[in-house]
Amino acid sequence: MIGRIRGSLIEKSPGHALVECGGLGYEIDIPYTAFFHLPETGQEVTLHTHFAVREDAQSLYGFASRLDRDLFRLLIKVNGVGPKLAVGILSGLDAQQFIRCVEARDVNALVKLPGVGKKTAERLLIEMADRIGQLEGQFTPSTAAITVPGDAAAAQAAVGPDPRDEAEEALIALGYKPQEAAKAVSKVAEEGMNSQTLIRLALRSMIPTP
Repeated sequence: MIGRIRGSLIEKSPGHALVECGGLGYEIDIPYTAFFHLPETGQEVTLHTHFAVREDAQSLYGFASRLDRDLFRLLIKVNGVGPKLAVGILSGLDAQQFIRCVEARDVNALVKLPGVGKKTAERLLIEMADRIGQLEGQFTPSTAAITVPGDAAAAQAAVGPDPRDEAEEALIALGYKPQEAAKAVSKVAEEGMNSQTLIRLALRSMIPTP
């Protein structure tokens, strides 16, 4: 199993990264929380990974921290939660936020995630309450929000001529309805914001930190 990759970041976009390591380019699916932590292209990056093999596909998932990766592995063991939904969950909440949500039994925060209905949210709270103990030693209580590199680096990360359109498309790809995405982006948008910042703030506005 491929558990970690360190190499040069060749390409990045919301949900995906291409990392060159040992002459090979690895296409990696990432949650948005990992995308926010990526350096500029051409720089070295380290991602904690999970390699999934199915009959019809082989996929590599990457995460900014080992805690996020280990939580992903626990999430996909929950009945009805596959890799795609697990990535969606970790796109809206990082591992520490999700764990605090489980500890507080906050169903409302979970149902705001795309693809998570009330029954799935309740199942997550029940099953994950018994499993997060496996992450002991990795989780440290924190109220810190997801951080983004400095303004100059963030500005360079923007892709496309219109940051608002880019942010809306990213939220729609995550599973939100077009009207929800447009409303969320419009709510947080300010002059000069790049798409990466818009995505982060829009997600936070729709899914308050538990």
